[in-house]
Amino acid sequence: MEVSIWFWVVFNTFVLVMLALDLGVFHKKSHVVSVREALIWSGVWISLALLFNLFLHIQYGKTIALEFFTGYLIEKALSVDNIFVFVLIFTFFQIPPIYQHKVLFWGILSALLMRIIFIFAGVALLEKFHWSIYFFGAILIVTGIKMLTQKDKKMAPEKNPIIKWMRKIMPVTNELHGSNFFIKKDGKRWATPLFMVLIMIEITDLIFAVDSIPAILAVTKNQFIVYTSNVFAILGLRSLYFALAGVIERFKYLSVGLAIILVFVGLKMVLVDVYKIPIHLSLLFIVCTLFISVVVSLYKTSKTTTNLS
Repeated sequence: MEVSIWFWVVFNTFVLVMLALDLGVFHKKSHVVSVREALIWSGVWISLALLFNLFLHIQYGKTIALEFFTGYLIEKALSVDNIFVFVLIFTFFQIPPIYQHKVLFWGILSALLMRIIFIFAGVALLEKFHWSIYFFGAILIVTGIKMLTQKDKKMAPEKNPIIKWMRKIMPVTNELHGSNFFIKKDGKRWATPLFMVLIMIEITDLIFAVDSIPAILAVTKNQFIVYTSNVFAILGLRSLYFALAGVIERFKYLSVGLAIILVFVGLKMVLVDVYKIPIHLSLLFIVCTLFISVVVSLYKTSKTTTNLS
């Protein structure tokens, strides 16, 4: 698949325009994002991704379109796991909903830049050192097994070494100052807890990128497909967070499904020279696993709620 440089330019221009509209027009003033608004924006991002997928199908054929959709689905599913952590971070730092959108906007913008580096480095590494695919596959298998065996997500941001280091090199206020990341106080620049949360969000995405990028590289090594599927999944992460944050506990078994998918994708990478699993079978397995984990989650949580009432 040969992609013209103009496709890259047009796609990235589109991303920048959408980000500018998001922050500069639709969310110019800090406000609490309602579930209705979040669902509308989620629908917008998913629709744009599907339209882009249709364009790829018309322009490049069925295989490329399937690769994009499978990669997008993997990234979208793994991003739900990010939401669990985001909820914990915002709760720990007691960040009001009115300021959460701004933090997620800048955190996800940084995530896009980090993903670009990860994607091009990962593809270059696989092309030059084929054996590295076994390394990436092993990472996914180990991560998946770890997700299956760990029972609860526990976070202690105050013990995070980067947060400790940040507090040493820069004074941090004890309270929020509106939506400001920094303030001037006593002739010095102080960071606010909102900036600490932004750092935590970026660290979280960096950690998740270590899993998600190898996972999509198991589907395709085409840089344009890997990049665009990542971008669409990440751009829709903010709206997905506000849509699911209040009911995220109802998807307690989704992490099991994600763990199984990671192990499956890891095995696909490890066995690539023995048997290459067709892309349509991979997509079918991922869709079925996600569907079952969501249905089981909703059934179990509704049963628990009924028993309690």
